Amino acid sequence: MARERAPHPSGPPALAFGLPHNGADMHSTELGIRVAAVQMVSTANVEQNLRAAGELVEEAARGGARLVVLPEYFCLMGMRDRDKVALRETDGRGPIQDFLADQAARRRIWLVGGTLPLVTPDPDRVFNSVLVYDPTGKRVARYDKIHLFSFRHGEEAYDEARTIVAGRKPVMVACQFGQTKLQVGLSVCYDLRFPELYRRLHSADLMVVPAAFTATTGQAHWEALLRARAIENLCYVLASAQGGRHDNGRATFGHSMIVDPWGEVLAVRPNGAGVVLGTVEPARIAACRASLPALAHRVLQ
Repeated sequence: MARERAPHPSGPPALAFGLPHNGADMHSTELGIRVAAVQMVSTANVEQNLRAAGELVEEAARGGARLVVLPEYFCLMGMRDRDKVALRETDGRGPIQDFLADQAARRRIWLVGGTLPLVTPDPDRVFNSVLVYDPTGKRVARYDKIHLFSFRHGEEAYDEARTIVAGRKPVMVACQFGQTKLQVGLSVCYDLRFPELYRRLHSADLMVVPAAFTATTGQAHWEALLRARAIENLCYVLASAQGGRHDNGRATFGHSMIVDPWGEVLAVRPNGAGVVLGTVEPARIAACRASLPALAHRVLQ
């Protein structure tokens, strides 16, 4: 079960961690957009992963989520790095993309499709791409992961550049929910360590972070980095992670969570497959930015 954090107290205007309130509980679902992060422990079997993802997306939609984020590599955690190259799809065509479009349309949600491998000019490498679908199942955005992970600690070693081509362009997508529009900034996993990317997206209401953080680096830095990105940009951050031991022996950290613009973790799932639900409230973003206009105080652009 996800660990829910207590909401800010309602009542007369007061200071909660230095943030003025408007007299209402600013975490009420009546005042915002319900969102969800799906946490998975993906396997080396694509069909099994798609089935599990579909069940979790359905659970999120039943919980009221209108925007759902899948984790990085939701469709495959292969036995070898090159397994994802064999799975690559042409942009706009393929069974994984069809699955994502169908899930968005069937559940009538905005779906941020974790990441999947797309074709590059290099036959030995892929783009690690986030695709976003609207509630009709139409693909409305694509972001190719810019920063490629490299890490060595004893026998634990990773080098994504061997099988992945880096993207170049930050991407933000406008998601409409009735009369409310959310600007959603897209990022992936290792991007989290590069605040300059998020500064390019600083007008976002919500940053999403599909990820597969290692257990080693996640334990050290995951929550601190997510909270930092929320605090410095005064926006919500929704992180959807892989969380457990995979077929290939890799251990991922999990701890999918939603963080509010004041840096408070509203809900988190430590490990295992499941759904983390939370609410993005435009009024809370506005209150934080009015109380602490740090974005307007920026000097170095």
